[in-house]
Amino acid sequence: MHIRVGYELQYDFPQPTPIIANLNVHYSRASDIVQPYQMRTMPPVPISAYRDGFGNWCTRLVAPTGLFTITADGIVADSGTVDPVVYGAVQHPLIELPEEARGRKRSEQ
Repeated sequence: MHIRVGYELQYDFPQPTPIIANLNVHYSRASDIVQPYQMRTMPPVPISAYRDGFGNWCTRLVAPTGLFTITADGIVADSGTVDPVVYGAVQHPLIELPEEARGRKRSEQ
């Protein structure tokens, strides 16, 4: 099965705004990409990419003042197998999570 992946995000920024976007297919699925996608911006701005500590490809850019659009379009192959359901799974409140899962250091609180 092929799944079309993509997005069109439009913003109106009052001033230049730094962005870190996590909008990419996870690296573990790279071999499943049938039609590569490329992030595009309007107006065009420089884009840099890096992989975070979880293996996600992140995109860094600075959006200019005014209307700004980010788009991408591609196709990924997938088996169609349903993800397993864990019926006993619990969602913990943020306060119960360990510091490293909260996304900030103790000194920043």
